[in-house]
Amino acid sequence: MTEDLSSGPREQGSQWYDNEAGPLVRPYAMTGGRTKPGPTGVRFDLIALVTLDAGAPGIDDDTALGPEHRALIELCRPETQSVAELAAGADLPVGVVRVLLGDLLELGCVTVSRPVPPAQLPDERILREVIEGLRAL
Repeated sequence: MTEDLSSGPREQGSQWYDNEAGPLVRPYAMTGGRTKPGPTGVRFDLIALVTLDAGAPGIDDDTALGPEHRALIELCRPETQSVAELAAGADLPVGVVRVLLGDLLELGCVTVSRPVPPAQLPDERILREVIEGLRAL
């Protein structure tokens, strides 16, 4: 019988634990095999801002949501976070975070907004003219 030493030592009888990586839960298990956030039609760009809706029903019900959903809620509790920040904070792949956020959005637990695109911001020249006009008053 040969022993595979490339993966490092394991706990006896545990195929779901890796001493270096910790518990092994594949992303498709966290999302139920889904790869896209539900039928909401919302795109979760990396810079999309996620805000917790503290008044949402079931947000503090431990049985209604999975542990990954709860982790995202806890990360949003103190302040609004971007999708990229949530993925880093939860130590989850961005694709998984997008699917989980889709679930939370459908449940009404979070709201998603996008920063104003640079093309829609006022031109710097116009802002300088407004400042100069105000100074002239």
